[in-house]
Amino acid sequence: MMSEGDAQAPMWSYQVNLEKRVRDDHPLRRINRVLDLSFVRKQVAHTYGRRGNKSVPPEVIIRMMLLLFLDDIKSERELMRIIPERLDYLWFLGYGLDDKVPDHSVLSKARKRWGKEVFVSLFSRVVQQCVEAGLVEGRKIHVDASLVDANANLGSVKPLSEDLIKAIEQTAKEQVQKLDEKDDDQEPPCAGGASAGTSVGPYAKTNRQFRSTTDPDATLVRHAGLKSRLRYKTHRAVDDAHEIITAVETTTGAVDEASQLMGLIEAHEDTTDQAVRTVIADARYGNVSNLISCQKAGIQAHVKLLGESIRGKGRSEGIYSDERFSYDAQSNTYRCPANQIMKPRRLHPQRLTWEYVTAKGTCLVCKLRALCTRSRTGRTIHRHRDQALLEKARHVANSKAAKADLKRRQHLMERSFADAANCHGLKRSRWRGLCKQAIQDLLIATVQNLRKLIRYLSQSHPYLAGCLLKLSHRLTSLLFEQATPILAS
Repeated sequence: MMSEGDAQAPMWSYQVNLEKRVRDDHPLRRINRVLDLSFVRKQVAHTYGRRGNKSVPPEVIIRMMLLLFLDDIKSERELMRIIPERLDYLWFLGYGLDDKVPDHSVLSKARKRWGKEVFVSLFSRVVQQCVEAGLVEGRKIHVDASLVDANANLGSVKPLSEDLIKAIEQTAKEQVQKLDEKDDDQEPPCAGGASAGTSVGPYAKTNRQFRSTTDPDATLVRHAGLKSRLRYKTHRAVDDAHEIITAVETTTGAVDEASQLMGLIEAHEDTTDQAVRTVIADARYGNVSNLISCQKAGIQAHVKLLGESIRGKGRSEGIYSDERFSYDAQSNTYRCPANQIMKPRRLHPQRLTWEYVTAKGTCLVCKLRALCTRSRTGRTIHRHRDQALLEKARHVANSKAAKADLKRRQHLMERSFADAANCHGLKRSRWRGLCKQAIQDLLIATVQNLRKLIRYLSQSHPYLAGCLLKLSHRLTSLLFEQATPILAS
């Protein structure tokens, strides 16, 4: 006989065990086995007072933020509405069926109180776990950046007052002065690179005169010929072995990507304790400064050389290339195609390049002038102070190994950013401000690394995973037994 469903809901349930309700191979259970948050409480203790109401445990707040990006939940309010409906979420957070879920403001207050340091620590610890599991080789990394739309629209962009514009310009002058006062062995980040002039720089006219009232940290950036929009930029270093994200940096959208290369390499080495031997990047990173810096550090820069694609085009179309001029190291002179001597005239203070010219009036009467230069004063040749290192770096960048790595990089980096955008909400800022955007980028990278880690452990070590699972079940049961009286009170 066919039965009919009983619409009467039970008033009490005495036998609901969340530990048994969550299946053994559930992703949250796997994450819970590898997620170590024992450091959080100690690191954020100084941000809490000794009196007043008891707060939500810091470990629970971190878990909530991870859930926010793990399942790409659209808002914190939505997360708090979903938690009571999801048994797996309740289990992951350590809540029971009757426990009260905190207000969404708990998360925003915690971010403001903590800053980004605790999230940097979380990211670094997960990377270390990946290193210990053998997922990070460390010596070869890929570097790239992606624009992120700010949580503000163009309607919030307003012109700045004259006093504020003058203050920003003064700050810009001070920054330039600091670059000029640097040691001669260090070149300014934008020196030798054309990308700084083709993009909206941090002190460009647009961002000096206009600012968003909603999110002042976001800058106007034009990308792919589209209309300017308020954006941030997330920079990543990804290990070649298993695509683990080993370094993350967040800047405003107007910052030149090339200026972040050496910082990302240093962050990778600090996090993984592995020295970089090869770095792979696109043409935006292939300026003179980065090539020489990598060569000095003993790093092979497999990058597309900046300006190679436009060589022989535009103003240089139809004229002799620099290769037609021969250099004599003994006399420190160049000899032009017309067999005239070019001597050094001056050292450019920022580019650190020597300028070589012929004697005054020589180019004006030269028969090859039309094939050599379109300048009214004559042809000049620029030679970097560290030209020998630059030529070695260019030779490495044009090698077969570099071309193979660049081909692999195209798919690897696109896959990393695409996964972050499609599954974890990378392309849109949830919060406002550079610090909060940095927290978002760190959490997304942490979630991506955790997914790779649990997938590797479950596939490569099934016996070990089974043992850890049984141990985790036992420890979790003991924790729930101890936590139940506390939560009830």
